[in-house]
Amino acid sequence: MILTETERLRLRNWEERDRDLFFEINSDPDVMTFFPTRRNRSEADALFDRNRRDIADTGFGFYALALKATDEVLGFCGLAKANLSPILPSDTVEIGWRLVHRNWSKGYVTEAATALITFGFDVRGLGEIVSFAVADNHRSIAVMERIGLVRDIDGDFDHPRIPETHPHLKRHVLYRRTRGA
Repeated sequence: MILTETERLRLRNWEERDRDLFFEINSDPDVMTFFPTRRNRSEADALFDRNRRDIADTGFGFYALALKATDEVLGFCGLAKANLSPILPSDTVEIGWRLVHRNWSKGYVTEAATALITFGFDVRGLGEIVSFAVADNHRSIAVMERIGLVRDIDGDFDHPRIPETHPHLKRHVLYRRTRGA
């Protein structure tokens, strides 16, 4: 299932052959710098399977991000339910991404996320898309700004699923974009 494409990229559902790269992304200390834990193989496989089912069932999730020319998977970028009630309303959709380290700084995330913003508004009929990140995650914040999301300072929050053992990861900044903005 292909959700959308750009000049260089394809956003699609995960395939069995992508499982190793999904594990690599979720276990790499550089990629996971702003997360409290890295996933072991069984945890990554369970998340892979759940994400794949969610995409097939609802069209929402973190899609495989692949080179259009070769279908080589680089990471993921997607639209997913934020699941942060009561901080955000239960129907809030977030845009998020994660790339294997060797594919950083090539513009892939900005290109894919820009296409997904259009897809979310024009195809899925969303009224708003949000994104959030650890306050010190300047790389992700830069992407949010490049794709036209605007900081909602009053919406910044301490992430409830970050354990107290990682206080430096609790504070998150919130960015938003509404249809037509």
